[in-house]
Amino acid sequence: MKVLVTGGAGFIGSHLVDRLVQEGHEVIIVDNLATGKRKNINRAARFYKLDIQSWRLERVFRNERPNVVMHLAAQMDVRKSVEDPVFDAQVNILGTLNVLQQSVRHGVRKVVFASSGGAIYGEQETYPAPESHITRPLSPYGLSKLCGEQYLSYYQRVSGLQVVTLRYANVYGPRQDPEGEAGVVAIFIQKLLNNEQAVINGNGRQTRDFVFVDDVVEANLAMMGQETQGTYNVGTGVETSINDLFRMLIQHTGSTCKEVHGPAKKGEQARSVIDNTKLRLDVSWEPKTDLSAGLKKTLEYFRERLR
Repeated sequence: MKVLVTGGAGFIGSHLVDRLVQEGHEVIIVDNLATGKRKNINRAARFYKLDIQSWRLERVFRNERPNVVMHLAAQMDVRKSVEDPVFDAQVNILGTLNVLQQSVRHGVRKVVFASSGGAIYGEQETYPAPESHITRPLSPYGLSKLCGEQYLSYYQRVSGLQVVTLRYANVYGPRQDPEGEAGVVAIFIQKLLNNEQAVINGNGRQTRDFVFVDDVVEANLAMMGQETQGTYNVGTGVETSINDLFRMLIQHTGSTCKEVHGPAKKGEQARSVIDNTKLRLDVSWEPKTDLSAGLKKTLEYFRERLR
């Protein structure tokens, strides 16, 4: 099958490309390398350095004629979305619209869209949150992802395009960039390995659902079947506080770094954890990597980089 992956040079996207190539698919990558890295690009894939907002995207679709589009390219930094909501909307809404338009025009069978299981729901009323939970985003990033989901639904209704929305929990693992839109796992690991002081925002009792990147990739692969459509949470259903995460990393690294707390970040959710029951039932997916094992694999990657 021919699969186009937007954001295929990024953290999650590059792992997905590697697995697709391993499975024998023909893979095309579209990435502007704003946050993606050239070193992440699988040599077996065809690469187009291109912004998803560009009119030249039409040429890629016309020439390549992909069967499936995995749309992971995005402005992913919540804080940046607050600082510049217009830029966030340009990438995440207008960019997504361009991808969907070209998909319909050039005969794509299915689009799989990477959304957010944290930012979409806002402050939760139910723990873990099912897909039916009310959506009240607290950031422009969450709003733009929700808007993208709605556009997917629209194109499904009017064009017959098959669509899947995957609402990722807090993804972590090798290749996550500790700079930019970094997740807390990558930030803490880099600090601890460099013998620098890591700072926990607020009281550290805020919780997140940490899901390993390989498990997220498997969820994407499970969506390539002919019949599967809809919205799915991709998470572990397990809450972990930032304090507990920090203490686990202290154990795994043997660091003597003290537990230091800084000011709470404005608008940060108190608790975030999502229910993966629907994904388990529909495609027999389940997270295979527990947090301790995933952190060890991530640490190995960061240690290798320091050598």
